[in-house]
Amino acid sequence: MIGIVGGVGPYAGIDLLKNIYDNTLAKKDQDHLDTLLFSLPSKIMDRTEYLIGNITENPGNAIAKIILDLEKSGATVVGIPCNTAHSSDIFALILKELSANGSQIKLLHMINETIDFIKVHYPQFSKIGVLSTTGTYKQKIYSNALESHGFITVKPTLEMQEELVHPAIYHPEYGIKSQSNPFHFTAKKNLEHAINYLKENGAEAVILGCTEIPLVITTAEVKGMVAINPTNVLARKLIESMDPKKLKSL
Repeated sequence: MIGIVGGVGPYAGIDLLKNIYDNTLAKKDQDHLDTLLFSLPSKIMDRTEYLIGNITENPGNAIAKIILDLEKSGATVVGIPCNTAHSSDIFALILKELSANGSQIKLLHMINETIDFIKVHYPQFSKIGVLSTTGTYKQKIYSNALESHGFITVKPTLEMQEELVHPAIYHPEYGIKSQSNPFHFTAKKNLEHAINYLKENGAEAVILGCTEIPLVITTAEVKGMVAINPTNVLARKLIESMDPKKLKSL
């Protein structure tokens, strides 16, 4: 059974589940893979707030507990649809807690899977743009991973990140976390402004490096660049981990 750590944010968990269905070869209900979504947003502290020092409780503790509960309920492979949760500070604690509790579950790493996806499908690219939360931005979660594999990272300026990109996700009135379905036009306007900047600075593809962003940027290309959706990458890897014969071709 596939397990999903939901609530990070809530719509991102639903979106991962949808992407699993969309990428599964199925002609009837029974052809779909068994999937378990635990959406417990009240239990998991905000990942960016932790990474920038506004709160002291590491969200990795709660995420690990949810993964253990998923395992007890039958999940054998798990994905966390939150890029920021894959920072070393948070993800290392998750792995530590799973090991301490004797977990046998297979936990996928969204960032590593995304880099592998780019290497396989777009090896001709050298400059990759990244849009993300400020937590992911400041921790260089994607920058470090990309550059360790020979890619050049193109990011918004810090001012653009803090005034446009992060508010597109977190603003209490127009951010995607507060208005997901439908999203607010200001969120999309902010993201498109940042995407234009990435393109102007040589990006050949853009990673939608926050799981809220694909709720707004839904196309395979944006501003003439390939849009890399880590949620979709994770969904495909979860399917492949369970039953490779069920995975639709790209």
